[in-house]
Amino acid sequence: MRAVVCTAYGSPEVLEVRDVPKPKPRAGEVRIRVIATTAHVGDARIRRADPFLARLKFGLLRPRRNLILGMELSGVVDAVGPGVTTFAPGDEVMAFCGFDLGGNADYRCLSVTGDNAEKTGAVVRKPASLSFEEAAALPTGAVTALKNLHKARLGAGQSILINGASGSLGTYAVQLAKHLGAEVTAVCSGRNRQLVEGLGADAVIDYTVGDFTRLGPRFDVVYDAVGLSTPRACRGLLRPGGRHVRNMGLGRIVHADLERVAALVEDGALRPVIDRVLPLDDVVEAHRYVDSGRKRGSVVLAL
Repeated sequence: MRAVVCTAYGSPEVLEVRDVPKPKPRAGEVRIRVIATTAHVGDARIRRADPFLARLKFGLLRPRRNLILGMELSGVVDAVGPGVTTFAPGDEVMAFCGFDLGGNADYRCLSVTGDNAEKTGAVVRKPASLSFEEAAALPTGAVTALKNLHKARLGAGQSILINGASGSLGTYAVQLAKHLGAEVTAVCSGRNRQLVEGLGADAVIDYTVGDFTRLGPRFDVVYDAVGLSTPRACRGLLRPGGRHVRNMGLGRIVHADLERVAALVEDGALRPVIDRVLPLDDVVEAHRYVDSGRKRGSVVLAL
């Protein structure tokens, strides 16, 4: 089968589409024929070994042999291992791959019996209202945004500023904050104003023409979806008792998290934003675009 293998740490050119053995599902696993996956900013960071501690997981001097990237995917179950009763061949699914990655490939085996998606991944049925390309872009960004807003204790009637509102994480944060009943101020470039307004933002700040950290104390929550600001820099934005939350990765997630975002899609509260869809063979081009920092929503790889 085809798979995107990270051959070294560095620029997008270290990625190669190689032929690797097709996996067989073990007990408690399903094998998914992947239809769509993503070139995620998390994949790009692993490719660059950023932070350096990523090397402890993926290989100290160079990536471990046949390190296949890909945090999320959508596709069709094509085989099940012993003991699997909740899925059958032909089921349309989406999945978070856990920190063993592997979604950028024609096939991926994932457990459907564990509850720690961080280690085993998580598989749920694809919402009928989503295309495979849209579903592939949902698991990582939507779950991360949901958990971070929960950490911020955001509630109805509160105000939130979201920095990085047009990215694959920020676009979900805007929608989820509106679903929770908050007043949303989005920070992004001017070219993305219409996008974030369409997602529900009440106000938009163009970071290219002004410093959003000088707005004064008007927010209950400041959420940095790109992880670039510090609590000290944003202290002046917060009302008394306000909270600053910076995205620092997924943390621990469970199967129920993915079920919840799927339900929000079905309820019409959430929809993925796709910047572009490229074939798997164009993964180097996809990573170059991710590295540019100009993407709006997600970059999808079609198989």
